[in-house]
Amino acid sequence: MEDNAIIALLFERDEAALGAAREKYGPYCSAIAAGILSDARDAEECVSDALLRLWDSIPPERPASLRAYLGRLTRNRALNALRDSKRRKRGGGEAVLAIEELADCVPAPGSTEGALEAAELTACLDIWLASLSREQRVAFVRRYWYLDSIGSLAARMGWSKSKTTSLLARLRASLRDRLISEGIEI
Repeated sequence: MEDNAIIALLFERDEAALGAAREKYGPYCSAIAAGILSDARDAEECVSDALLRLWDSIPPERPASLRAYLGRLTRNRALNALRDSKRRKRGGGEAVLAIEELADCVPAPGSTEGALEAAELTACLDIWLASLSREQRVAFVRRYWYLDSIGSLAARMGWSKSKTTSLLARLRASLRDRLISEGIEI
């Protein structure tokens, strides 16, 4: 089923939309959640929660890309679940490490500038990503959006772990320099 048809069903409050969304994007969302969480049951719960959030948010939202929107809902839910499990001393691992790696490159959340700063950061990040080679962009997004481990990213890209680690360090430094040059406080 096409995305527009699924969104139309959501606007009509037809529960068949959730089944269609799960069928079309379930494996994609499961891969996102599983990359962040180590427990398959927790990952599946995140996918279910993301579908519920999809139901709750459409309407009024009308996403341009249902895949990206549902992927974002899943990722956010999985990160919240990871944060919760870390608080309970049951986890950490690769996802937390990837997020900590970016801590020196992005502004702290909750600053007074809020939405304006987020928009500036997004625009700067988009321009910076566009300046990278396709290979560098894929590596950066796989590590910091999908939270791939260094080992799985290296295998995916056909690189050694040391090359992967070194490239990611250079990319983070480049991002940090770009943000500073654009006047974005880190």
